[in-house]
Amino acid sequence: MRILGIETSCDETGVAIYDEDRGLIANQLYTQIALHADYGGVVPELASRDHIRKTAPLIQAALREAGLTAADIDGIAYTCGPGLVGALLVGSTIARALAYAWNVPAVGIHHMEGHLLAPMLEENAPHFPFIALLVSGGHTQLVRVDGVGQYRVLGESIDDAAGEAFDKTAKLLGLDYPGGAALSRLAQQGQPNRFTFPRPMTDRPGLDFSFSGLKTFAANTIHQAIEQEGELSEQTKADIAHAFQQAVVDTLAIKCRRALQESGLKRLVIAGGVSANQQLRRTLAELMTQLKGEVFYPQPQFCTDNGAMIAYTGFLRLKQGEHSPLEIEVKPRWPMTELSAISS
Repeated sequence: MRILGIETSCDETGVAIYDEDRGLIANQLYTQIALHADYGGVVPELASRDHIRKTAPLIQAALREAGLTAADIDGIAYTCGPGLVGALLVGSTIARALAYAWNVPAVGIHHMEGHLLAPMLEENAPHFPFIALLVSGGHTQLVRVDGVGQYRVLGESIDDAAGEAFDKTAKLLGLDYPGGAALSRLAQQGQPNRFTFPRPMTDRPGLDFSFSGLKTFAANTIHQAIEQEGELSEQTKADIAHAFQQAVVDTLAIKCRRALQESGLKRLVIAGGVSANQQLRRTLAELMTQLKGEVFYPQPQFCTDNGAMIAYTGFLRLKQGEHSPLEIEVKPRWPMTELSAISS
């Protein structure tokens, strides 16, 4: 079985082909960073229009990369939600049209389930059950995973996601878009302990997150530094970035430790765009060494939005006979707990 996967939930156009016997055999990705850089963030209408321009050429490129034709494709998987409604409609419409024309089944995939299962693309894939930390620009969740579609949300952000807080703080520091990655690079030059940020919601029971207060704390810290220095020096910016990043990483690690201890599980999966953050990876690796457990990540290329995770997740669901109706439906908001479980 060969599945074509299409990802268009936000500002990345991803197309990939997953082969049941050979694994991932094509992976094409186009990023819209340059398109949105002048605006300091994603402009939904521009994102949708660019997906229209790029999706079909990327599908053709993926087929060429795999040495296949349309006749070799057995099914199509596409991101159905959550995400930007216009962007989702582009990918869904193209996927449904191709499935009809090629006479193959199609299935709508949950974007965050794709992220959650991305580590399964690695040779050293985790076994169920495990705790997953899904951390991106739009989501921060701790999920107990007992199988594909067997998800129980243990905690989530009650306001800003971690990646969103990174981006907003980077903007306060005057960093270029995309801000989260720029802030992480700047933080490497920061001096520890010059600034101390709070670790929100770690002094109370539970596994929920809150990062909007950290953004406010960063804004106040920046204003105070400007009052003292006039214009912020690059070193002060780096020191603030370091303190902010450490606060986010420590908060995520504290909640992961709590989730693992409460569940009794020894496997942790981290996925989503922020999972590429090297400080987070080091901290969670140290945590799992202390807990005598294992931590799993996708490759960096599969941390951000990509078609490979959609193709793989679509393969699992299509192989079980699941498919979506011909009508085009997208779900900009879609709780992962609504997904159906599939047998292993």
